[in-house]
Amino acid sequence: MTTLLSPLLDPEARHVLDLDRQAAAPPFEAGTPEEARRAYEEGVPALQGEREPVGSLTERTITGPGGPLTLRIYRGQGAVGAAAPALLYLHGGGWVIGNLESHDEICRWLANMAACVVVSPDYRLAPEHKFPAAIEDCRAALSFMQGGAGDLGVDAERIAVAGDSAGGNLATVLCLLARGDKKPPAAQLLFYPNTDASQAADSYRRFADGYGLTSATMAWFRDHYINHAGDIDDWRVSPLKAASLAGAAPAFVAIAGHDILADEGEAYAKRLEDDEVPVVLRRWPGQIHGFVSMGRHGPAARQAVGAAVAAWRGFDPVFGNAQAD
Repeated sequence: MTTLLSPLLDPEARHVLDLDRQAAAPPFEAGTPEEARRAYEEGVPALQGEREPVGSLTERTITGPGGPLTLRIYRGQGAVGAAAPALLYLHGGGWVIGNLESHDEICRWLANMAACVVVSPDYRLAPEHKFPAAIEDCRAALSFMQGGAGDLGVDAERIAVAGDSAGGNLATVLCLLARGDKKPPAAQLLFYPNTDASQAADSYRRFADGYGLTSATMAWFRDHYINHAGDIDDWRVSPLKAASLAGAAPAFVAIAGHDILADEGEAYAKRLEDDEVPVVLRRWPGQIHGFVSMGRHGPAARQAVGAAVAAWRGFDPVFGNAQAD
C-alpha cells in the first residue's frame, strides 16, 4: 500500500523519502538488531555530506559502569585552549543503532559553529544492554567532563548536553538527573527528542507510516530498550512523565513537523515552559524525523544545528558577541 504523502513536505524531505522507497530495504523490525545496525551504518554515507575538518579529533577510553567506554573528542576550529565551552553529544538511533561514526558530521558542525569542545560517548546499546545502561554511560561521560575539565581545556560550568531522537531522550534524562550536581549542565540542545515511551501521541497516528521513522519501528526500538512494560512510566525512560522539570537546564528544542515524535517534543517544551525553564522552540514544519543527519540533501540540517548553537549562546552570555555561522 502506497502512503499519500503530505503536500506540505519540504522538497529535500520528499527526496530523501523517495530514495528510501527506491531502496526498498526491509524495515529494521523485520530483522535482528545487528542487521539493523549494519543497514543503518551502510545508509549513513548517502545522507550525510562531506565531513568538515575540526581543530583536532582524538579518542579516549574511560572506565564506565559496564566496562571501557570510548569517547570521541572534537575541538572545534577557533576553540580556545583553556576554559572553552563544551558539549556532551549523545547520538540517536532508538537506543539500538547508531555509533560514533553515524553522528560524526553533527559533532563536527557543533564543534566548529560554537568554537567548543564536543565529547561523544559510544554508550552501550540495547537489547544487549537494556535500560538504564545507556543513561549510566552518559552520566559517566558527563562526570568525566566535569571532573577532568582542566585536562580537556574546558570550563566545567559551561558544559551543555545535546542529542537527537533517542539521544535527545538521554540528554533530557541526564539534565534532570544532574539537577543536584555541583555544576549541572548549562544547556540542553534537543533535536526531535523522544520524551514519552507510551507512544500514544496523535503524531504517531498522523505519521505512522511513510515518513521515515514509523510507529512500528519506534515500538521495536522501545521494546528492545525497556526491561518490561512498567519501565514505560519511569521518567528516566519517559521524561515527559517526570513530576517536575523545574531546575532543568535551559533548552533548545527542534521539532520536525512530519515526525511521529513531533507532539511529544512540543509537549516537553510546554512542560519546561510551565516549570519556568527557559526554552527556545524551533519548528521545521516540512521536515521529517532525522533531518539533522541528512546534510547531503539540503540546508535544513545545518540550519538546525546553527539555531541550536545560537540558542546556546543566548543562554550563556560568556559567549559574548561571537556568532554562529
